[in-house]
Amino acid sequence: MRIAQLEAQLKHEQQEGPGRMTFAGINSVQRVSETMRRLRHVDGLTHFAVAGTVGSGKSSLINSIRGLHTRDPGAAGVGTGETTMAVTRHEDPDLERNPYVWYDSPGLGTLRPNQSDVAYFLEQGLFIFDCVIVVFDARFTAADIAVLKCCHKLDISAYIVRSKALMHIQNTVGDMAGRGDTAGNPTDYCRGAREKFLSETRATVANNLKEAGLEEQRVYVVDKTTMLQVVLLEDPGDKLLHEGELLSDVLCEMQRRSRAR
Repeated sequence: MRIAQLEAQLKHEQQEGPGRMTFAGINSVQRVSETMRRLRHVDGLTHFAVAGTVGSGKSSLINSIRGLHTRDPGAAGVGTGETTMAVTRHEDPDLERNPYVWYDSPGLGTLRPNQSDVAYFLEQGLFIFDCVIVVFDARFTAADIAVLKCCHKLDISAYIVRSKALMHIQNTVGDMAGRGDTAGNPTDYCRGAREKFLSETRATVANNLKEAGLEEQRVYVVDKTTMLQVVLLEDPGDKLLHEGELLSDVLCEMQRRSRAR
């Protein structure tokens, strides 16, 4: 299915002319079958790529979704000293029950500072995946937009995720306190900080998508700790944001696409 989609896109680009051949490299430098073999693509499994800039929290999110703590065996390396330099493959610990494989993609700019976004998309083999999750932390960048554009052109399911939510919400509380906006019930102003952060995140993503000529798309705001609790069926209490919704929406979309093939 993926090969047929890529061939159709390449044919369309060839008809539009050399200047529009964004994905022409797939046919030469990065053959689909070679990329699938290199990344150990397995028929019958669903393959997810998690992409984003350096330090956006990709590895931590992959660990949490797989129900693993940072120090657990098989967990993806986390931390500035363990920045992902190559695409790394992480199977779900219970592959029979959860036939999912998660790929930790190098942060945009990690390999070559002057590498173009499309070249990054091709080199990392993102075109073979069933789904790409674009993760960002503080800033939703042009590089994130470029990956989304590539996914859109190739009909790859793509999701936008803002990570490290609890830290950002706590920072928002601190900003509000500095302005004297935290008088009254602590629960109320913590709730206010949460809604402020969510609203600002939605607005930022919506504006950037609009400027890039992309359709409006939901952004899921999550935290690795809460995600792990959700996966392990623990109660995160009032810290729950969009973790459960992200998992549900992604897996339902994958099932829908699988039935349509």
